[in-house]
Parts: sequence; structure tokens; C-alpha cells
Amino acid sequence: MILGFIGIGNVGFAIADSLQKKGHHIIIAHDNIGSESVLKAQSKNKNFEALPIQEAIDKADVLFLATPFFENESILKPIDFRSKTLVDCTNPVGKGISHGLASEMSGAEKVQEWAPTANVVKAFTIYGFENLIDSNFSNYDTKPVMLIAGNSETAKKEVTSLTNDLGFYVKDTGSLDQALHLEHMTLLWVKMVRRDGHHPNFVWGYLER
Repeated sequence: MILGFIGIGNVGFAIADSLQKKGHHIIIAHDNIGSESVLKAQSKNKNFEALPIQEAIDKADVLFLATPFFENESILKPIDFRSKTLVDCTNPVGKGISHGLASEMSGAEKVQEWAPTANVVKAFTIYGFENLIDSNFSNYDTKPVMLIAGNSETAKKEVTSLTNDLGFYVKDTGSLDQALHLEHMTLLWVKMVRRDGHHPNFVWGYLER
């Protein structure tokens, strides 16, 4: 598939690089394709194409949003996503590693509000980028779980296929309002690792009987 990435920092690059190695074509969507962030990403993976944002959206099959959350409104509002899937990989982290929207609604629902022409799916947010670089936990029989949420079943199927490519077991948690709870899982992970010094190479599992 052709995949467009709005945001190519630690999280965006980890996902894009891993998917490119699985055979997908990656486009960095940036209105300054000569920017430091674009050139840095291309220096690490020379297969990445770069296009202005709307051109990238028009060409890509699925889009990924991996920007600082509080920049999303200004980035998203001018874009026509043409009913394509937008994977929200962002989190509204506020002061003191709190929920930046006071837990009144999820960041993903705000992304959908700012991008009404997209089908937003929350994914790739419950771990740090370290586990998006390498999802392999071969010492266990079960795969790490990736929890997703969204209102479009078609969009979630697209995201599930891509997430399976990265070695995760995908569990659909339901509609987009469930993203609020996924964002709280993110805060748990971030506080454990970034604040309290737990090593980052751990994931959640899904066991069912």
C-alpha cells in the first residue's frame, strides 16, 4: 500500500520504517520537503518519498498522524482527506503527564472533529516508539496486542491489516470514544517509563478463553 505520514519523528519514523521494510511505499507529507525532519528521516531510509501534504494525501491509500497533539488543529483543518483512513498515533499529554483534554473527550475525537473528511482510527499509542521499532517478543507464545478504536469498520480493517504486518495481535475495542481509555493506557506507560524509570521494552497482552 501507499502510506502517507504527517509527522516523522520518533513514533512516525518507527512505524514508517517498519512498514516500508514490509513492502509498503512511504510518503512523508510535509509542506517543506526540505525541512530538517524530512531530510533526517530520508537519511535513515532512502526509500521514503516526500510530497507536500495535500499531494501526499491524494496519492496515499492510508494516512498516519504522528505529530505533537496540540499542533493537530492547525495542521488538519486545511486538509481534504477524501474519506480516507487517518490513523491517529497522537496523544494529548498535558502538564505533569496528565490527560491534556481533562479526560472530557479523547484526543482522537478532536482529531475527527478537525478532520471531518477522514475516517479516524486510534492506534499505535499505547506504547512508546521503542516497541514500534521492534514488536518481537519471541520468548512468549502470544503476540503483543495493539488496541484500536474507530467508527468506520472499513477503516479499522485497513489498520488491522497494516498492524498485523508489524507483528501485533489487533483487538478492536469499539467506537472512537474508546480512544479516551487507550490514551489513559498511554499515560500509564509513559509515567512508568519516562517518569519512573521502568525499561521501555514491555507491552500489553490479550488473553482470552
